[in-house]
Amino acid sequence: MICKGKIRLLRANFKQVQLFVPKSLKNFMKNFLQRASSIQERINELTSKSAEGDLYGSKGFIEKADTIASWMKQAGLETRIDNIGNIRGTLKSKTVNAKTFVIGSHFDTPATQEKYDGIFGVLSAVNIVENLHAQQVELPFNIEVIAFAEEEGGRFNYNYLGSKVVAGTFKNKFLELKDNNGVSLADALKSLNYSAEKIKEDAISPEELLGYFEMHVEQGCVLADANIPVGIASSIYGQKRIEIKFSGKHGHAGSTPMDKRHDALAAAAKFILAVEKYAKREKGNLIATVGKLIVHDSASNKIAGAVTCTVDIRSNDAALLSEAYESINSSCEKICDKRNIYFEWKLIQETDPVICNKKLRRLLATSISEKNIPFISLESGAVYDAAIIATVAPVCLLLLRSFRNDNGNSHEEEEQRTIATSLEISDHFLKQLISSSEKPFRKKEK
Repeated sequence: MICKGKIRLLRANFKQVQLFVPKSLKNFMKNFLQRASSIQERINELTSKSAEGDLYGSKGFIEKADTIASWMKQAGLETRIDNIGNIRGTLKSKTVNAKTFVIGSHFDTPATQEKYDGIFGVLSAVNIVENLHAQQVELPFNIEVIAFAEEEGGRFNYNYLGSKVVAGTFKNKFLELKDNNGVSLADALKSLNYSAEKIKEDAISPEELLGYFEMHVEQGCVLADANIPVGIASSIYGQKRIEIKFSGKHGHAGSTPMDKRHDALAAAAKFILAVEKYAKREKGNLIATVGKLIVHDSASNKIAGAVTCTVDIRSNDAALLSEAYESINSSCEKICDKRNIYFEWKLIQETDPVICNKKLRRLLATSISEKNIPFISLESGAVYDAAIIATVAPVCLLLLRSFRNDNGNSHEEEEQRTIATSLEISDHFLKQLISSSEKPFRKKEK
């Protein structure tokens, strides 16, 4: 009861203090709210532009990219679109041979995601750097804002193509990736007048990269449940994504006896439950999902002869992730052997678990404490472009609480306050980074 009384007293005092907020502080707060409103307006504009879809290489994709590029130019950044479609704007330092600090996120947002997904981090980065440019801050390093293309893998079913180019981990074999219409990535690049031959020139060398900062809306509910606007990712889960094709024998539902069937769908169903059971049984930080299922040539009176599904396995423990991969593969083999089903197992892509840089996290935590916001450190199960850049540079990730409520809706005013808070934190974070930049970052920390 005493604690409750103290809380009420603190709240009462806080209300009294609010009555005497200095005019300069009110203007300061108003400035961040105005900046947040500007970001909201731009996101709404982009959402309307991509109403018909912004799949990689589409008309919507090109319009969206051109609009973002124009905003980068307005912010005073030297702007270009590279050979994978990343939009890149640089604010250069006067320091000779200055390194580069990257702030980025992706600009492809699936229709199933909230409108802030990815693009919030891009437009916030533009806003923050525009503010630095307007204040004529002397930079000891270059700042490059990057809007990554094809993070979601919407067209070619392969994620993080844009950030792989920047990290220098893009492979020539990726050019052979094909979309649902059989168009290769190489052909798509030609149609956009991008040069596949020059893609490797778009990488930033590890020696040149000082670090990477990303802002992204949390894709879970930890922050929303705690009613806290922001948190810091301590780590990012590694991921293995597998495509499996089960091949049995087509048959008629009415004329094929139960003991004579080679039902690919029944085998897939047994496997899906086995994946769920394994992930639930595992005590460590492991999650596994079958997120896509295709029954080929399906009909209500037909025994499935072929089924394709995907498995997504994630963990922040590399050994546990590898063990799960082998165990789930073994389980698939046993199920198919028992049912006389042939299966093809294909590892589509993988990322390693990432520990976010301690120094950058510490600077970010200091910026949050300045706002008297309770500190939350999250192990991110979602994988971001930061995980790709982490292979060549120190990274940190600021997560905002999801703006969607239980009904899938959001509120503009609440969004505006949260965005304003993130801008204030990020401004302070960058100012700390600028003042401490003479201290070298360590590439990898454990």
